Amino acid sequence: MGVYRTLQESEFQDIAARILLEDNHLLIFNKKAGEIVQGDKTGDEPLSETLKAFIAQRDGKPGQVFMGVPHRLDRPVSGVCVFAKTSKALERLNEMLRNGDLHKTYWALTANHPPKDSDTLTDNLVRNEAQNKSYVAKNGKEARLKYTLIQTTDRYYLLEVELYTGRHHQIRCQLSHMGCPIKGDLKYGAKRSNPDGGISLMARRIQFIHPVKKTEVDVTAPVPKTWKGIEE
Repeated sequence: MGVYRTLQESEFQDIAARILLEDNHLLIFNKKAGEIVQGDKTGDEPLSETLKAFIAQRDGKPGQVFMGVPHRLDRPVSGVCVFAKTSKALERLNEMLRNGDLHKTYWALTANHPPKDSDTLTDNLVRNEAQNKSYVAKNGKEARLKYTLIQTTDRYYLLEVELYTGRHHQIRCQLSHMGCPIKGDLKYGAKRSNPDGGISLMARRIQFIHPVKKTEVDVTAPVPKTWKGIEE
């Protein structure tokens, strides 16, 4: 009996197909809406454990597999997610995150046209732990982001978002406060849910200097198939 569970062939192939970049230090993965990155109170298996099982199976590793989580994405959000395959890479990635050296670009679909085609939003956010929700409030922590309208479909508007701060549910809260709740995001004012239970927010691209090799890393995730009418 191995340390990890054995993945069925279909799951094994699905995981393999969603690895966007991998070397001895990093694994960058295309997360689906609904998957959890790290264990939580639901008890559902997190991606960190699924990826350990995948690597053990693929590489025939008999012992423990290291899979550190420097970078979390909310459960309903999809897209680029970075894992560390060594403790050295994890330590350095954590430091890079604290210093703002990982540049992340997000895409969001909203049913409402934003007030301006491009703008920088600055709000103060307060997190309500019991509700797992953030609110704009005078006594909150400063949250800043820049959005740009980059595509329009028959029914939706695609915004590209750059974060300047990393607050809880920041994009979801700030866009909703602007009058543009994200498609499927019932918690922040969307009118209806998405069929997959996720929300139309994705981590589209990540750029940083490799923590060990010191080379440039620039990875983009494909747009989910459920985002109809959006061109890559």
